[in-house]
Amino acid sequence: KPSKGCEHFSLYRRRLNKNALFRANAAGEHAALHRQRSLPHRPPLIPLVARMADQNTSGTPAMTEREASRLDKFKQLLAGPNTDLEELRKLSWSGIPRQVRPITWKLLSGYLPANAERRESVLQRKRQEYFGFIQQYYDSRNDEHHQDTYRQIHIDIPRTNPLIPLFQQASVQEIFERILFIWAIRHPASGYVQGINDLVTPFFVVYVFEYIEEEVENFDVSSLQEEALRNIEADSFWCMSKLLDGIQDNYTFAQPGIQRKVKALEELVSRIDESVHRHMQQYEVEYLQFAFRWMNNLLMRELPLRCTIRLWDTYQAEPEGFSHFHLYVCAAFLVRWRKEILEERDFQGLMILLQNLPTMHWGNEEVSVLLAEAYRLKFAFADAPNHYKR
Repeated sequence: KPSKGCEHFSLYRRRLNKNALFRANAAGEHAALHRQRSLPHRPPLIPLVARMADQNTSGTPAMTEREASRLDKFKQLLAGPNTDLEELRKLSWSGIPRQVRPITWKLLSGYLPANAERRESVLQRKRQEYFGFIQQYYDSRNDEHHQDTYRQIHIDIPRTNPLIPLFQQASVQEIFERILFIWAIRHPASGYVQGINDLVTPFFVVYVFEYIEEEVENFDVSSLQEEALRNIEADSFWCMSKLLDGIQDNYTFAQPGIQRKVKALEELVSRIDESVHRHMQQYEVEYLQFAFRWMNNLLMRELPLRCTIRLWDTYQAEPEGFSHFHLYVCAAFLVRWRKEILEERDFQGLMILLQNLPTMHWGNEEVSVLLAEAYRLKFAFADAPNHYKR
């Protein structure tokens, strides 16, 4: 083996990078466990799917006065005959109380109309339409031209949030299979792509909360009435579809949307933190090697689900939140780890870090700081792309 002083070492290292990336992936789980053990003593883990402000869970205090006041503002806004969506977006940007999150998400996504009188008829029509798709298409999942799609969905579903018992229940997995299969065959330009399976989960969890008071991660969905479960399924399908309509080029052939966003992230980081950018270059880490997943899964693999739900409050309140603002969140997220990044001195160490960032203890406070920094970056660089292009 050439030594570090050898003039051919750079070439040798580049050849090793492919193998190193594989080893980094394999070592990731071990590294995450090691980091977890080395963390200072902390209070008990926040539930995987915590409520707004992590409140009203067992052993934690009731709502603060400020939280109660915000909830009242939401209720007043939602009580009128026509909801002012612009005001609802402003209020939602800094987080939506759990009690009103389902109705607010449905309004912000465009699934429900602002006019209160029309909502019930729209819900009935859309739910019937979805189950019409099930009758029309779902039996074709084993047909020759659909079986590869169904097989891939069937493989991916158990891997979706494997640590949360809710998602390991057979009836929940069947719901996800139906949602994803129907979406795939109704969107032949992209079909099903791995990563889309993650995007159902926040909607499903939020809409389960319409029907239960207790924590959701261990909830047995078979205790729900069949009609409630059907409503959750249909509402999750339509809201996921609305989200994907805005980012479908992330999932069409060769995933051009993701390629563009990763390139934009690299250009943005090179402007806002040249030290981090140069450090990546020095150790030949390409942004696509870690940020592809950030774009493909909307950071869902990097954050606890409770944080994703809070993040999506803002994404749905922000114009083009999932397609445009997400870029600035990713930039803020990367730079958030600058100290840890700059301490790593080789390719493999950087890849293990970037694929196992220690966010398991994150809650609303950390997400709020991240969003504020992303907003600052958007204000500085959005609508002026030359600012982040060299």
